[in-house]
Amino acid sequence: MSLSDPIGDMLARLKNSQMRNHKKIEMPSSKFKAKIAEILKSEGYIVDFEVISEKNKANLQISLKYNSGNPVISSIERVSKPGRRIFSSAESLPKVNNGLGIAIISTPKGVMTDIDARKQKVGGEIICKVF
Repeated sequence: MSLSDPIGDMLARLKNSQMRNHKKIEMPSSKFKAKIAEILKSEGYIVDFEVISEKNKANLQISLKYNSGNPVISSIERVSKPGRRIFSSAESLPKVNNGLGIAIISTPKGVMTDIDARKQKVGGEIICKVF
């Protein structure tokens, strides 16, 4: 099956699984998805992630995080889509909920949060906003 937007699919699976209170989700893996999962883990939005490879196929398994029964991720929103890419300079990177949330940015120096991108003074493509 060919997906036109694998990152959008990943974010939709995260959102839907947390609505249904699932403990873990599994999806096809890529380096980009693993990097996004790494950022979500370092910022405390998920418990852990693991790349499981079996028979020429790699799967990404994410353990979801809940706080007293409620999902930690209250909203996750795709910004830059395949049909419409959204780029931003370092100065004009968005602040998600006045700095309470994060924006995940794909920069020439790698995938990072909006806070790290501002510190390193690099702009890039805004992948998604998480709060």
